[in-house]
Amino acid sequence: MDTLLLPFQFPFMQNALLITLLIAPAAAMLSCFLVLKGWSLMGDATSHAVLPGVVLAYVAGIPLIIGAFLAGLICALLTGFINDHSRVKQDTVMGVVFSGMFGFGVVLYTQIESAVHLDHILFGNMLGVGAGDLWTAGLIAGTVALVLALKWRDLLAQAFDPIQARMSGLNTGLLHYGLLAILSATIVAMLSSVGIILAVAFLIAPGAIAFLLTRRFPVMLVVAIACAWVAGGVGIIASFWLDSAPAPTIVLLLTGMFIAALVVRSARIKRLTRRATGTGTR
Repeated sequence: MDTLLLPFQFPFMQNALLITLLIAPAAAMLSCFLVLKGWSLMGDATSHAVLPGVVLAYVAGIPLIIGAFLAGLICALLTGFINDHSRVKQDTVMGVVFSGMFGFGVVLYTQIESAVHLDHILFGNMLGVGAGDLWTAGLIAGTVALVLALKWRDLLAQAFDPIQARMSGLNTGLLHYGLLAILSATIVAMLSSVGIILAVAFLIAPGAIAFLLTRRFPVMLVVAIACAWVAGGVGIIASFWLDSAPAPTIVLLLTGMFIAALVVRSARIKRLTRRATGTGTR
């Protein structure tokens, strides 16, 4: 046990674990909704599209996370609006909006001179997390998790059947764009600390794994959070002993967990099929 806990004798490893435990619940819960709504790639597109906001915030002298949040929110809202008011498919809309904003950000980035590495907010630095990052991520992620916990039934109804949800009195427009705003806030909470790679993985993999293993949505939320916590903790410990970066290590663990869940799901379906076939032939 002492050997297992050896990495956490170092403050930077403690902060890396703490930032993961803070953001995992919000990201995992949100991933469940994104998977059910078919919005998994929305997180990827929004994560990359924050670049122009980061650059403009630096030029304006305001906190970078404010620019990142506004850029991510504009990207998410614009994608949702075009998807709802045009015949263009959602994946095409995301591709156009994402590439346009990312290209705009790259052009802006090349036009300024800065001693600050602005790409840190995009690619993160888990082993360099400080108290400010912990407070920022904790407050944002905590708020997001609380909203999702209180409104999951309404969001679930809107995800499965927007028409029925509207007829039952729910404000589907507010739920739709509110979820997009929550997505942007969650991405901002993760970018400066864990980076794009892990942010995208946390917004897709836990929900996908839980979707394969469970049938009830409340259980799906719990399983997704557990998967994110386990992958985060084990990944950070493994990265210390493997001398690798924590974020990619966690991503690899989430990928392995998804493959394992897929195998379990396939085996369960085959077993049920054989049982049904055997019952039918008797």
